[in-house]
Amino acid sequence: MQIRDILGMKGGTIFSIEPEGRLAAAVDLMVSNDIGSLVVMRGSEMAGMLTFREVLQELNARAGNLGDARAGDVMNAAPITGTPTDTVEHARETMTANHVRYLPIVDQGRLLGVISFHDIAKAVIKQTDFENRLLKRYIKHWPEEQERNE
Repeated sequence: MQIRDILGMKGGTIFSIEPEGRLAAAVDLMVSNDIGSLVVMRGSEMAGMLTFREVLQELNARAGNLGDARAGDVMNAAPITGTPTDTVEHARETMTANHVRYLPIVDQGRLLGVISFHDIAKAVIKQTDFENRLLKRYIKHWPEEQERNE
């Protein structure tokens, strides 16, 4: 399974904020959409990623008050990215090795979407369930096939 398959299942919605956007607005957007990351966009270009990790670090540094903090000040300006042709296994290994939960997917400089580790887990479960059903069907009918061939 490739990353493009996951993007196809989850749709192309990209939640974003501008670098000048306040962190309080970013938190509101994340909470209201039940998401853990936003793409920080400067026009039509990805400027970085903002996850709950950066928000919590800033909240801690400011003793619990986000005040006038801006997304561009705390975002990850060089996020690790994936491509639509990456396999699920490759994305999972990349995310695990780099300790990231969200992976922007870029194709020829164009942002296609963001996948989460949760999206990867759902895809692996779906693929494993499908393979298990095929194996069970094969095993269930195996003696019949053997008898016909003898």
